[in-house]
Amino acid sequence: MPLDRQSADLVLIVDDVPENLSVLHDALDESGFTVLVATNGETALARARQAVPDVILLDAMMPGMDGFEVARRLKADFSTQHIPIIFMTGLTETEHVVAAFNAGGSDYVSKPIRTGEVIARISAHLQSARQMKQARSALDAFGQATIAVRPDSGLITWQTPLARSVLGRHFTPDIRSAPEEILEWIRNAAAQQTASTLTLHRADTRLIFTLHAQTSDGDWLLVLREESDRAPTEALIAAFRLTQKEAEVLYWVTQGKTNKDIGDILGSSPRTVHKHLEHVFEKLGVETRTAAANLALSRLRQGG
Repeated sequence: MPLDRQSADLVLIVDDVPENLSVLHDALDESGFTVLVATNGETALARARQAVPDVILLDAMMPGMDGFEVARRLKADFSTQHIPIIFMTGLTETEHVVAAFNAGGSDYVSKPIRTGEVIARISAHLQSARQMKQARSALDAFGQATIAVRPDSGLITWQTPLARSVLGRHFTPDIRSAPEEILEWIRNAAAQQTASTLTLHRADTRLIFTLHAQTSDGDWLLVLREESDRAPTEALIAAFRLTQKEAEVLYWVTQGKTNKDIGDILGSSPRTVHKHLEHVFEKLGVETRTAAANLALSRLRQGG
């Protein structure tokens, strides 16, 4: 039965030592949190997927599946990857702290646990998560195609429904990581600290990505816009009795593209584009690209 998520923030505590669970459970319960517990990695994963807690307190060192592996699996699952993870560890050497953050941790507290510190850390991460949730809800409500990308791994940590639909059509249906060309652009733009856009051509559609802002978690927000050339292409087919490919070539000529550019966009060789263009000239009764472009633009302005 689903938990009443309106009553209190939900915290999942994962620790294989019952005494630790008891102390933390009582302290968090008294502070008004709803608390779930798990004593091993497998149970933690199952409860996180089922209940989707607001924050997870995770013991780093457990028999069997340790906390680092639990965190990696949570971050690899789209339904749980947004949950802040606070590691609890007695290992404060640099390599263990680095391992915690590399596994997807947002923070860590040292053992022996001081409950006041834990509650303060949880409250801080919940406030940040709440603000991000409000921003994401607003983007969802306004139908924005927006994604959040982790720059080191390329992991897509969040996306609006519209963005998921657009990316699914042009890449893979269940895309989880940004394609390398997008990731490389993000890294370059971030390094140069300049506003930047990236345009990818997909047949008769352009995908335009704009770097928007960096979140408190270090993820980059990208706004995605989809522009289709389908309508003008269909208008050119109807006006001049062109084939699909001829109309696409003519459309890109009106946009000032060279034969090489058009070949790159349509996945054809410049020689093939030239052949299509010869047929276009013949059907339009013109002899130059300029004349063909002017005639096509004139017809498009007239609405066909």
